[in-house]
Amino acid sequence: MASTSGTKGPQGVPRPPSRRFTRSATKVVELPNEEGGVDSEIVPSSLAVIVPILRAAMEIEEENPRVAYLCRFHAFEKAHNMDPTSSGRGVRQFKTYLLHRLEKEGEITESMTNKSDARELQTYYQYFYETRIRDGENTQKPEEMAKNVQIATVLYEVLKAMVPAQSIEEKTRRYSADVESKRGEYEHYNILPLYAVGVKPPIMDFPEIQAALNALRRVDHLPPIRHDVHRDGSTHPTHYKKVNDILDWISYIFGFQMCRDVYVILHGNVDAVSGDVFLRAAESDELFLKEVITPIYDVLAKESKRNNKGKASHSNWRNYDDLNEYFWSDRCFKLGWPMNREADFFRHSDEIQTAHHGRSQASSVPGKKKPKTNFVEVRTFLHLYRSFDRMWIFFILALQAMIIIAWSTLGPIEVFLDTDAFRNVMSIFITYAILNFLQVSLDIILTLSALRNMKFTQLLRYFLKFVVAAVWVVVLPVSYSNSVQNPPELIRFFTSWAGTWGNQSFYTYMVLLYMLPNIVAVLLFFLPPLRRKLERSNMRLITLLMWWAQPKLYIGRGMHENMLSLLKYTLFWIMLLLSKLAFSYYVEIMPLVEPTKLIMGMSIDNYQWYEFFPENETHNIFIVIAIWSPIVLVYFMDTQIWYAIYATLFGGIVGAFSHLGEIRTLGMLRSRFENVPQAFSGCFLPGRNRKTKHEEESKYLADEANNFPWQDETYERRNIAYFSQVWNEFINSMREEDLISNRDRDLLLVPYSSSDVSVIQWPPFLLASKIPIALDMAKDYKKEDDSELFKKIMNDSYMSSAVVECYETLKDIIYNLLLDEEDKMIVSHIFDKVEWSIEQHTFVKEFKMSGLPSLSEKLEKFLTLLCADDDKLETLKPQIVNVLQDIVEIILQDVMLDGHLVMEHLRLNTRERGQRFVNIDTYFTVNKSVKEKVIRLHLLLTVKESAINVPQNLDARRRITFFANSLFMNMPKAPKVRNMLSFSVLTPYYKEAVRYSFEELNEENEDGISILFYLRKIYPDEWHNFHKRLKDLKVEDEEDKKDFTTQWASYRGQTLFRTVRGMMYYREALILQCFLEYAGDNAIFSGFRTTDLQDKDKKELFEYAQALADLKFTYVVSCQVYGAQKKSKNPKDRSCYNNILGLMLEYPALRVAYIDEVEEAKEGKSQKVYYSVLVKGGEKYDEEVYRIKLPGSPVEIGEGKPENQNHAIIFTRGEALQTIDMNQDNYYEEAFKMRNVLEEFRKDHSGRRRPTILGLREHIFTGSVSSLAWFMSNQETSFVTIGQRILANPLRVRFHYGHPDIFDRIFHLTRGGISKASKVINLSEDIFSGFNSTLRNGFITHHEYIQVGKGRDVGMNQISLFEAKVANGNGEQTLSRDVYRLGRRFDFFRMLSFYFTTVGFYFSSMITVLTVYVFLYGRVYMVLSGVEREILQSPIMQQSKALEQALATQSVVQLGLLLVLPMVMEIGLEKGFRTALGDFIIMQLQLASVFFTFQLGTKAHYYGRTLLHGGSKYRPTGRGFVVFHAKFADNYRMYSRSHFVKGLEILILLIVYEVYGDSYRSSLYLFITFSMWFLAISWLFAPFLFNPSGFDWQKTVDDWTDWKRWMGNRGGIGIQSEKSWESWWDEENEHLKYSNIRGKLLEIILACRFFIYQYGIVYHLDIAHHSRTLWVYGLSWAVLVIVLIVLKMVSMGRRRFGTDFQLMFRILKALLFLGFVSVMTVLFVVCGLTISDLFAAVLAFMPTGWALILIAQACRVCLKGARLWDSVKELSRAYEYVMGLLIFMPIATLSWFPFVSEFQTRLLFNQAFSRGLQISMILAGKRDTDKTDKVE
Repeated sequence: MASTSGTKGPQGVPRPPSRRFTRSATKVVELPNEEGGVDSEIVPSSLAVIVPILRAAMEIEEENPRVAYLCRFHAFEKAHNMDPTSSGRGVRQFKTYLLHRLEKEGEITESMTNKSDARELQTYYQYFYETRIRDGENTQKPEEMAKNVQIATVLYEVLKAMVPAQSIEEKTRRYSADVESKRGEYEHYNILPLYAVGVKPPIMDFPEIQAALNALRRVDHLPPIRHDVHRDGSTHPTHYKKVNDILDWISYIFGFQMCRDVYVILHGNVDAVSGDVFLRAAESDELFLKEVITPIYDVLAKESKRNNKGKASHSNWRNYDDLNEYFWSDRCFKLGWPMNREADFFRHSDEIQTAHHGRSQASSVPGKKKPKTNFVEVRTFLHLYRSFDRMWIFFILALQAMIIIAWSTLGPIEVFLDTDAFRNVMSIFITYAILNFLQVSLDIILTLSALRNMKFTQLLRYFLKFVVAAVWVVVLPVSYSNSVQNPPELIRFFTSWAGTWGNQSFYTYMVLLYMLPNIVAVLLFFLPPLRRKLERSNMRLITLLMWWAQPKLYIGRGMHENMLSLLKYTLFWIMLLLSKLAFSYYVEIMPLVEPTKLIMGMSIDNYQWYEFFPENETHNIFIVIAIWSPIVLVYFMDTQIWYAIYATLFGGIVGAFSHLGEIRTLGMLRSRFENVPQAFSGCFLPGRNRKTKHEEESKYLADEANNFPWQDETYERRNIAYFSQVWNEFINSMREEDLISNRDRDLLLVPYSSSDVSVIQWPPFLLASKIPIALDMAKDYKKEDDSELFKKIMNDSYMSSAVVECYETLKDIIYNLLLDEEDKMIVSHIFDKVEWSIEQHTFVKEFKMSGLPSLSEKLEKFLTLLCADDDKLETLKPQIVNVLQDIVEIILQDVMLDGHLVMEHLRLNTRERGQRFVNIDTYFTVNKSVKEKVIRLHLLLTVKESAINVPQNLDARRRITFFANSLFMNMPKAPKVRNMLSFSVLTPYYKEAVRYSFEELNEENEDGISILFYLRKIYPDEWHNFHKRLKDLKVEDEEDKKDFTTQWASYRGQTLFRTVRGMMYYREALILQCFLEYAGDNAIFSGFRTTDLQDKDKKELFEYAQALADLKFTYVVSCQVYGAQKKSKNPKDRSCYNNILGLMLEYPALRVAYIDEVEEAKEGKSQKVYYSVLVKGGEKYDEEVYRIKLPGSPVEIGEGKPENQNHAIIFTRGEALQTIDMNQDNYYEEAFKMRNVLEEFRKDHSGRRRPTILGLREHIFTGSVSSLAWFMSNQETSFVTIGQRILANPLRVRFHYGHPDIFDRIFHLTRGGISKASKVINLSEDIFSGFNSTLRNGFITHHEYIQVGKGRDVGMNQISLFEAKVANGNGEQTLSRDVYRLGRRFDFFRMLSFYFTTVGFYFSSMITVLTVYVFLYGRVYMVLSGVEREILQSPIMQQSKALEQALATQSVVQLGLLLVLPMVMEIGLEKGFRTALGDFIIMQLQLASVFFTFQLGTKAHYYGRTLLHGGSKYRPTGRGFVVFHAKFADNYRMYSRSHFVKGLEILILLIVYEVYGDSYRSSLYLFITFSMWFLAISWLFAPFLFNPSGFDWQKTVDDWTDWKRWMGNRGGIGIQSEKSWESWWDEENEHLKYSNIRGKLLEIILACRFFIYQYGIVYHLDIAHHSRTLWVYGLSWAVLVIVLIVLKMVSMGRRRFGTDFQLMFRILKALLFLGFVSVMTVLFVVCGLTISDLFAAVLAFMPTGWALILIAQACRVCLKGARLWDSVKELSRAYEYVMGLLIFMPIATLSWFPFVSEFQTRLLFNQAFSRGLQISMILAGKRDTDKTDKVE
């Protein structure tokens, strides 16, 4: 929402100097309760000004309780004076509480001092000033000084209220004046404390900050600002406002006024005496808000009310786009300045407006409905044709041409050589003209509501287009008929193709003339630079020429890619279309032509019903339509299948060229780890790239010749040193997240420095088992020459490195451990002997290899002792000495051949054994670096098995392999942190979970399962690692344990807590990056975590890094209702508030934006005022940074989420903006790549274009919860990887599909923002920002070397709600102007890409379902009419499989195989195709096809209903852990209309077709019917199949009881749909209330399809006796009417006589029963009724009754007037009972068998079982009693 800053706080607090935005205190204060703890109390918004007083009381309470009491008393007095009657919301309760507290505190504090209150307060004020203000100015941080200044201000205010002015000491006055002068300097700030003095943070020393401040503060040359100018002209002392910077100057003077006022101000104010120019302060800082923003907001607010909460038609009200585009024309200048409130723009159609007639006469007239601007969002399917007319024209013309060619019996080539055939093919241009006329007509018809708002040139364009199209519709058919009558001329045309133009027919000339614009367009298509220049040109001549081709709009001009991109996606679509058309021709069309000819020539006279239109007279046209209709639908749908195939292939190729999946396993990582540090340096270290090593090798080539080979090794060591910083932080972050254990961490860490050893030190997981293997090789080595032994060791570089490192590290440890010089001499001699023998190649001769195993055992024990805790080393010293003596003894006696000579050589043999190696320094290993060496050496010696499975956690493996693989991908080189683009992250939040409480975690559901118990079973290894971490941290306090437990659980849910932690990794990564860039080699080699902050230089470096990180990164969470949660008394809201506050206190860089609703008194009335507020964490509370006054509530005029983002985007900073959802996560190692990905904004893509949106891939972290979550995870992963990859390259139609994309912030802020927010139409707000960016010539890319975590829905109902929301959103997109403009302005092939990847996908899904209906209804028509039997029994008719072959492609979509293809390709690319094949098989075994088939129905239903009737709304899905059982009634309510009704309809169609059909049964045909049976069963039973405990007998019984109760409950006002069937039924049909006449009429027409059952089946009854007269059908209706009348009589009788006249009612029922028996007896005995007729009658009449109900719902108003609505409702209830019973019976039957429930559990949670989870225990409600699993 556009807004401006206000000048005053909620109560008009005076504006301090240099305020960029108005600031006031936060509205919540923490007051001590009676027990002395902290009690959160709410200060009403109308009393906001007392908050600083209460805050001050809290701060000083410990130091001086009496003064704190006086502050609270003053706050109470002030509150009472402001609202004496306590009329404000919450004021009375607050004042009562505060008074009660003051009464208690007054007695306690009064005895604490002997001074008077005034004296005590004045003395404390002076003390506070001297200690906190004066002395703290040069020692305290700006934020601390800001708090102290605020407290001092409050104290002086209380003092003035208590003490007369003359009684205040001069010293106190002087102090207060100093405090007042400092208030502007010490105010809360966002990042930069601009005017704070004293200790400034390092960020203020940055040269760019200082340069910016100097530029802003240069105001001396500006005219002064006169504070007060009197209108009477009298002279008074001149007062000038203090100006701190240019922003103050502008704010004071201009007040955001328009240019004309600025001119008047600058040239009209001259001092009458001196003649100097002065400037008068603006009337109000809110002038722009009041005069510009608020009037426009009011217009939009009134229009939004017409929206009727999304129920009104879009054409009845103006949305954001309409008002925005109004200002695209010069009409906006007619509003004048100041804007004329009486202008037509501001009038509203619902208001009564005044029309002036002369000076004295006035009359009230109703305002006219305001027209839309440029476009009208009419709710109709015709938008699909209007927006994508070129595609539909192409497919229709291609279909016509293929049918003509197939009909001619000539091939596609021969047809061009045949005169008649080619002449028939040329008729497609007539169809083209008709379709073009249809498009032009739709343009006019669908824009009628906007015509009054269009310019004359626009109207002229529409009119001329219509006239021209109409002329061609006449000219082309006439010329074609003339050509047909002149065959010799045509023959000459074909035989002399290259002849002169004079020999061509008139029709040919007309076609060429008609196609001339298309020919020009084709030529320009291959010249994109020229076309782009023409479309963007503003030259009058070019504009006139382009006027016909494109509307004169500011957007959608020149959206053309460069030649290379154009060729790529053109080639893609040419290949695809050729494949599709060839398949359609040879498989769908050509095989069906011959049977069609035979059918049209057949004579059919043996109909099984009364035939209104005998087929002999119409060439059996209805049969042809029944056969061809599904084929035509498949023809228009199967392009989606071909797109999936080609997108999968091309996406895999592009991914392979992007190096995706090159490192996908730990084995691959081990094999390439040597190259990882070098790749890391090339990506992340500025000035070092992949060429650096080669350049340095060349540079030092001469040095190598001069025996300086260490240069290359130095390069490698520096690479590893830099790499180890990030790698180790990455590994440590996973340990802190409890993904890996301590052992895994130690095996994965890389030593910071390799300078202590002569070889490069690799992480232990690469060197694991190398030492034991080397020992075995040495032990078994029998040769005298050691060259072969050393050769074997050197062949394995890791083994060689491990051996050398172990030797040198052990030597260093032992040598430094010894304190006695003689002991050091012995050790030195031994090592010298070893090194000399190696040099002389006599190692195996000088040493006995057989003694190495025993030496290894002692070394292991020795290192184990050294690894003990530091506090235990002293007690273990004797053991260490003993083991060390044993080691030396083994070496001298068992390993060395001449070990005894060592003692003789050193003349130490006289010493006793026990006196050697006793004096050791055990504290030597306390040093952290030494301890790491010991642990590493211990791992190298003790890990005997391969570490190929390290780490064991699957998510940790994925992160490690992806990070390593990304280093080899096409990633831009990272700049220095100082040079990188600054960026912000924005997260919208509403009321989702922030952090789980301990009570929530342990709250059990109906099965006895708590969230914590579930998480412990889902993540058993992480739970174990968590407990080990608590032990390492020595957490003993119970409350601390609970706090850590809630953190651990919250980090595994879809919580804001998890998201904030992930995003704050950006700051940590930037700090480390800055450290790597500016720290010296010594600091680098010593490690980031070992930095000693006590060292002044290192501390300054660390503070500098933090400041630079704050300068480059900002995180804003837009908590829309944070202000309401502050004031709420709801425990859940308060918990959310406290948790968000806790996040701000934990992360100082976090900012929270919210909309604050404040009550302000104006003219004696209370009114709501809205502010957009930014707060940050302070010492204990949130501190308000900015407060921007809004014209009204943003959520009243737009959708919630986009408005939540729009109001907060002003608080973001930097050049880039990343949007992150509340259910996302980030990883430390991925945060390190942010510099790289931001460099994409500086790179040229697609020619000279730079990106405006950077698309990033996501990792779905919820896939391990259940099979459904796995399906959803795979589907979503394929979309965010291979799907968006192919959209970006080569198709160039990637948009913004949701977070975590990165926006060019400046580009989008100046072009409408990142979120369109119009109600309903912008329901899917994310993609509209992509539309907007593309229309404004933006460029969107996709990058997969970085990923962000994402949570998805994990339960069946959650997933269905999500799919429904997306389908609704796509339905609204279809109606939008953005889709229309993109569809019309894209070139043909890019338009195809756009269609099939957005709304076309959902329309194709709907066509897939529609094909099933059309096919089955066509077959039922042929079966019931007897036509099918006649055709199949005809001797001239051969059985044809053409129809089945065509429909088989539809079955592929229906079974969900369309979605599986990209999944398999992406899994194969990133995990290997063997894994992909295995996952595919497992998915099918887990009934993935059932899931995808069910979701197909969801997409089709909600997309179709949105286009037909509307009703789109945001559907909260919930993001919790779904382990509960959904009741039958819940599933019935959710899926009744979308799946159950349709599934039963298809089931009845199949039954009728199977019962009455007599067709052949080929294998392909059986596959098609099987797919339809599968579709129906999936739609009916999938919700119960994927429902936990769905087949548990007890739950089934409970569900049935609950469903019966729900069905029987009556509705009414206030009764929710969950409580009553009637309320649900009214809510379910609510969309028909607000649907337009077209929607209702189409609903009635569609309902008439159910009448075919009755019409067809009654003629097949035995009682009909083969009669074919119309009387049979009439009698069936008579029977139906009689039955309905009888039912109505019973209903009325029950209602009128059931209570007071029971006997009469029983007699009536008896008479009806006797009558029924009599009638049935007569029918059976006399009329020949049979039992089969009864079942057939049910199939006949039940659909008819349902049709009557559907028609009645559409005609609700009429039936209510006729008082028949209650009867319709009761009939509907009966149908619902029957439908529910039919669905419930199979479930109850299966629930009887216990093994079915066990099978279902295995099916749902197979992934969990494979990872050792105990889901069966979870669903059974059992609790693990193992003490280690309990949270104490």
